[in-house]
Amino acid sequence: MDVYKEWLGIPEGPRPPDHYQLLRLVQFEDSVDKIRANYKKLNAHVRKYATGQYTDESQALLNELAKAMLCLTDLERKHEYDGGLGREFEEVEGGPKTMDVILLEQRHISSEQAKEARDYAERTGLDLRDAFVQLRMVEPEIAAQALAQEVGLPYVDLADMLPEDSVLDEVPKTTVKQHSILPLLIDQAVLLVACVQPIDHEVEEELRLRFNVPVRSVLASPQAINQAIAKYYAPGAREERAAQAAPKEGEKGKKKAEPAKKKEKASAKRGPKTPEEIANQRKLAIVLFNFSFAVAFIIDQLFVRPLPKGINPVTIALYIVIPLVTGLFCWLTLWKK
Repeated sequence: MDVYKEWLGIPEGPRPPDHYQLLRLVQFEDSVDKIRANYKKLNAHVRKYATGQYTDESQALLNELAKAMLCLTDLERKHEYDGGLGREFEEVEGGPKTMDVILLEQRHISSEQAKEARDYAERTGLDLRDAFVQLRMVEPEIAAQALAQEVGLPYVDLADMLPEDSVLDEVPKTTVKQHSILPLLIDQAVLLVACVQPIDHEVEEELRLRFNVPVRSVLASPQAINQAIAKYYAPGAREERAAQAAPKEGEKGKKKAEPAKKKEKASAKRGPKTPEEIANQRKLAIVLFNFSFAVAFIIDQLFVRPLPKGINPVTIALYIVIPLVTGLFCWLTLWKK
């Protein structure tokens, strides 16, 4: 079945169609709002086929739509893509608009509110985006879209996206939580990562080494990122997915062995602990070691009888053995890197 023709009404022609045909746009459409609006409408339409016999086809088409939208709303990637289609560009005067100007043009705020937010951001040291949200002038999603437009990056509504499992499996939960990021998919040999702010060089380099491809930021609201991390990195979620995929491998004996192998693979991919994890574990080790003296004291007071003269040898043993065993345990499990 030709899903492009049957579901999207795209006439027969090259398959897959280019991004503009796929999103039902005029060629070289530059309006970010128009691109997002068409994507949202088509995404909702294709989701109607997501159950039943066309589940795989609908999911593949949803991913294509998302990749097309993310490419055409990313100024740098769109410029490259349009050039490949033969577009000739005219010189544009003036730099990019700031997000307060964008929000003003879209009539989300007034001039007075823009000035108030700029003053508030300067006084508090906040980003302008956070200032608008904290002052309740715009919703977090609107602020994130304006910031994306300012920096020339795409904005994504994570409720409409289904990240690729193979990509999620490569990045440990500690990394995504620490940096408030969510790896989405690889498109045209570029890893797309949802984030609150454009990711810094250090995180970009870590992801580039993990995937061996360039990395590109895709902006989303902080709340959407946190909800997506909770959903896709729920306890056991990544292991459960591997366990579900295992029965497809073949014989009965192989089915039992497969989840264990995948679990082993996942832990091998996790990578070294972050400095923050090491610091937290060492703090816990110190607390446990100090607590061991309190345990020795409580046992001594409750169960050891004092001698008429001198100290009971059991008391001495308690204060030596319990801290010693606790210290050894902490060293082996929490202190060593």
